[in-house]
Order: sequence, then structure tokens, then C-alpha cells
Amino acid sequence: MKLLWTLMKVALALVLVIPASLLMLGIFGTVLGLAVMLLRLAVLGLLVYVGFKLVARAFRGPAPRVEPKVVPSLASGDRYYEAAMRELDMELPESRARR
Repeated sequence: MKLLWTLMKVALALVLVIPASLLMLGIFGTVLGLAVMLLRLAVLGLLVYVGFKLVARAFRGPAPRVEPKVVPSLASGDRYYEAAMRELDMELPESRARR
């Protein structure tokens, strides 16, 4: 009787495990197939991009160098601000001591 009960448990386990494993294998296969397809698509996109850049460079030549614009230095300060500060210093001499 013990042998029959063990065989029933094994059969029940196989009935539950085999369809679940096939389902998981199908899901795993689908995900793996999608990953391979996306990898192929990425490689194809990279090849198209590089080909476009090569063709564009062959017909247009190298990109021109862009020289940075020289920004005038503002180290001298704002002359109106400095004039206003001088005027305040003349009117309020104690303000210089606070700075």
C-alpha cells in the first residue's frame, strides 16, 4: 500500500510539474527570442547610423571647426555702480567702516 501511495504522489507531482515547466519554458523562450530580436535591431540601427555618418562625411567633408566667441571681461565692474558707491561714501563716511 505504501508503494501505491508513493506512486500516486509521484504521478500527481508529474501532472502538475510538467505543464508548469512547459509553460515556463515557453515564457523563457519568448523572452529570449525578444532579447535576440532587440539585439539584432540595435546592431542594425548602429550599422545604419555609422553608414549614414560615413556617407555624410564623404559628401560634405569634415565638420568645420567652431571657434569660441571671446567674451569681454567684466573685471572692471559697472561704472554706474562704482559712481553710486562713491557718492554714498561721500554722504555716509561711516558706511566704509562697516564693509
